[in-house]
Amino acid sequence: MKGLLFLAIPLFLLSACSPTLTSFTKEIYNDNNWTEDELRQIQFYLSEDIVLTRQRKGARSVIEDGAITMEKGKEVDEIVIPKGTPGVFLFSPKKERMAISFEEGNEKRFLMFGPNPKMGDRFVLLASEWDKKRGKVKYDDSYYWVASDDAFAGLMVDLKSINKVKVKTQVASGNKVN
Repeated sequence: MKGLLFLAIPLFLLSACSPTLTSFTKEIYNDNNWTEDELRQIQFYLSEDIVLTRQRKGARSVIEDGAITMEKGKEVDEIVIPKGTPGVFLFSPKKERMAISFEEGNEKRFLMFGPNPKMGDRFVLLASEWDKKRGKVKYDDSYYWVASDDAFAGLMVDLKSINKVKVKTQVASGNKVN
């Protein structure tokens, strides 16, 4: 029994230290009226996996025993940004639009997020165009496709660390008749 207690205490302490993630919404954004410098201090997290794919067309030729063989192949570039990946705010091209980078060292590698009224005004992945099966996003200097389900991928924040409220409490001692 004591052994279980010794295991439970460290697990509780670890869980108490981990962030409690909440969807980043238009309400949170508007209520706090942060500057771009303040937004750069917030750690964002991705709520769902996002997979970017880009198909490069190209045929290759192989010369073997004096004969040319054409191989019609496709090359696919794929970038996976897993759920829970931390991201940082880079800039805001217009109100309620945020460029978030999930890769260190390259400021061209970002995705755009903004509030979607159909999803409770959560800041979710934005694309330049959507159809029933996929969306088109710019990442680095290229355009990639994402699955339509990636439209549900949104930004999460540790709300506990954002809403630090200082409360000054004074307790009245009472007043008696003399």
